[in-house]
Amino acid sequence: MAAVHRIACGALVIRNDKILLVHHYRPGIHDLWIAPGGGLEPGESLSKAAERETLEETGIRTSVGHLAYIEHLFRADQSSIKFWFLADPIGGNLNIAANPATDESIVEANWFAHDALPDGPVFPEPIGARFWDDLAAGFAAPIILPPRIARF
Repeated sequence: MAAVHRIACGALVIRNDKILLVHHYRPGIHDLWIAPGGGLEPGESLSKAAERETLEETGIRTSVGHLAYIEHLFRADQSSIKFWFLADPIGGNLNIAANPATDESIVEANWFAHDALPDGPVFPEPIGARFWDDLAAGFAAPIILPPRIARF
């Protein structure tokens, strides 16, 4: 069987020097935090996909800005290109209950300061390292991240 190729988008939502993350948890399978995001729907623009996914996964409405990172993810059955956008929150309240993708195993969403990230893996990987420096520098151009194996 040939690998599936997928296009996905995510939002790096910043409010009061904190970033919005969702907790994906399946006992014995995965336990990680990641910025909200997901697959592109037919006819949808990259920025609209990032806004939709953020609303679905967190209840927060956003306005997407600059493209920050481009990431290439691999699994045995799938290859994904993920576009990570900077985004500003413009409304809503944290609420994971409305997510139509019930198989995503999102158990919570929250805001985290760069010096108080949750324990365990955090994605995209720059959030735990260089993201805040890249943000301060203004992302003059999108940064292409090294390819990596997807966690789920």
